[in-house]
Amino acid sequence: MVVEVLMHQLPLGISSTGQRYLYCSKGGDFKAQYQYYAFKFKAKNCSTNVKGFQRVSVVSKFVVTHNFRKIASVGSNLAHEKEQPFLIPREREQVNESLPEEKVASQGDSVLRDGECDQSSRVAKRAVNLVGNRLLYLEERNEELLSRRILKLCRLNKVRSALELYRSMEFLGLQPNFHACNSVVSCLLRNDMIDDALRIFYSMKARGLTTGHTCSLILKAVAEARGCHAALSMFEELERDEVVNLLFDAVVYNTMISVFSKANDWIKTENIWRRLQDNGHSGTVVTYRLLVCTFVRCGQNELALDAYHEMVRNGLTPCEDVMQAIIGACVKEGKWDLALNVFQNMLNCGLKPNLIACNALINSLGKAGKLNLAFKVFDILKSLGHAPDAYTWNALLGALNRVNRHADAIHLFESIRKEQSSALSLQVYLTVLMSYQKLGLWDRALQLLWQMEASELPLTSAPYNLVIGACEVARQPTVALQIYDHMVHQKCCPDIFTLLSLIRTCIWGSLWDEVKDILNKNPPKGYLYNASVQGLFLRGNIDLAMELYFKMKEFDLYADGKTRALVLQNLPKGSRRWG
Repeated sequence: MVVEVLMHQLPLGISSTGQRYLYCSKGGDFKAQYQYYAFKFKAKNCSTNVKGFQRVSVVSKFVVTHNFRKIASVGSNLAHEKEQPFLIPREREQVNESLPEEKVASQGDSVLRDGECDQSSRVAKRAVNLVGNRLLYLEERNEELLSRRILKLCRLNKVRSALELYRSMEFLGLQPNFHACNSVVSCLLRNDMIDDALRIFYSMKARGLTTGHTCSLILKAVAEARGCHAALSMFEELERDEVVNLLFDAVVYNTMISVFSKANDWIKTENIWRRLQDNGHSGTVVTYRLLVCTFVRCGQNELALDAYHEMVRNGLTPCEDVMQAIIGACVKEGKWDLALNVFQNMLNCGLKPNLIACNALINSLGKAGKLNLAFKVFDILKSLGHAPDAYTWNALLGALNRVNRHADAIHLFESIRKEQSSALSLQVYLTVLMSYQKLGLWDRALQLLWQMEASELPLTSAPYNLVIGACEVARQPTVALQIYDHMVHQKCCPDIFTLLSLIRTCIWGSLWDEVKDILNKNPPKGYLYNASVQGLFLRGNIDLAMELYFKMKEFDLYADGKTRALVLQNLPKGSRRWG
């Protein structure tokens, strides 16, 4: 086989049969900057030697690189490796490292490294400056076959070999198919090589090989590596490109929605959703699942309901997560009928609503006064295998209180305390205290308050207020004052509800001095004086009421309409008009 040799001043040996051999200086160090040279010839053992040189027996295809060192050290070792790529490297370890992966490529492939092709070479016409990267000399030119090799390398996660083969194809003007390109991009991203992936992506974009899947891969990787804003900027850049924009599908929009969903940025999530609609795309089940869950998590229940209704209009079946999120959104918006409908649809589809969804629905039905429906859902909850917790019991107690069945609420509480005392929480105690308050059962309310203190629950002013309220209903001002003193002793700060209930209790118990004492010990507030003046007028203590009214004016406190009306009604005849 006749081969053109393009080396400067390198001696060649010719055997008796006319075959050519390459010789290099023993221990020589080539200081000149050589360019790439490709050789293709058969190597055979030959006794011919040239003085001062050592013959390098090689395989049938190889490349000599420039700026190499210690060429003679690799010749004898490679002489027995037939049909393998031959490489003269700077360091021996690089040879051993490259051999295993390169077996996947063509047996005739050769390696190029660190240089520029000679301008007189045919390969050099398409040369690029690849610093630190290697190219393969490809004997195979079938693009489809090479693309399949890239796919195989990527599946094996041999990212270096896949990238070398991809770049070698580009170098020779061969075009991998879009499956191979996407596979290389995905492989690079798996190995955190986002810069290389971006270079390939923009190369694909320039050649019109990008797909919606490519865009989705890149946008997700950019968001993870550089943040949501970088991903949004890239998305907007691609969206402005008319060619790429035509390739956008629901998956690309889903990717961006997912990016902002993870950041709980519902504003940008909605913005991407509107863009999807404006560009004429229809959302998928994944689209609406992301939208509903994001909006509910961010408290945007109206948007969540809008997304749900659009999903149903498009003929898509909501998944379990969407239905449970919608039940929660309906409960917060007071739409118990829609929540019940979604709950029933879940059961009809064979889905199992979780305990949170059941509790939310019971609570919503209870607030709407739908007691029978609330207990029906409670029965379904137990049939689904869920164990009622504190939220369940509190919702049922609240439902009974809503329809003024306070005695039934107390009876249910007693059964809970006997059978499932671990389910009792502070909120459950507060709910049953409301039942005691409504019925004026101050003694049982007080007993429960001591139990709450003994259980070391973190008490606020709320339970004390309810017990004082029970004393107010039962006309027990002395007990109410004792509870108030105990509350202060416990270093629990009374609030507006505590003081108002206490003042009303004392007024109805005709404890006038205690009323004045409460007002004097607390900062002057308009609501306290208004309540005191009104109560005193209604109880017939006009003198004290007028006294407090004048004191109220001294403090420059605002007298509401009811207070002013009562003052005018009780003015002596002939007196000038006040206030």
